[in-house]
Amino acid sequence: MTTITFDTHKFVKDLESAGVPALQAEAFVRAQQEILSQTLDSTLATRPDIKRVERVKHKLIEFEGEFKAIKWMLGIIVGSVVMLVLRAFFPV
Repeated sequence: MTTITFDTHKFVKDLESAGVPALQAEAFVRAQQEILSQTLDSTLATRPDIKRVERVKHKLIEFEGEFKAIKWMLGIIVGSVVMLVLRAFFPV
């Protein structure tokens, strides 16, 4: 759980000065901390998240090279098949 740092004492005092009872003000502060913590946990990238993305990028770069080789091989195979079909229909 991510720790949120904000002046909880000031927040409680502001709520109390607005007429909120002390127990309710403290409950509001705890609820606010929990909400902020959950929000940040679900939206901020952590160091392991960033490392995972970097690993995926490197894998994609590796696969890109393999895809280029496969594309060339497929082109050669298709070209060979086309030559064989043309030779079958148009003998020399």
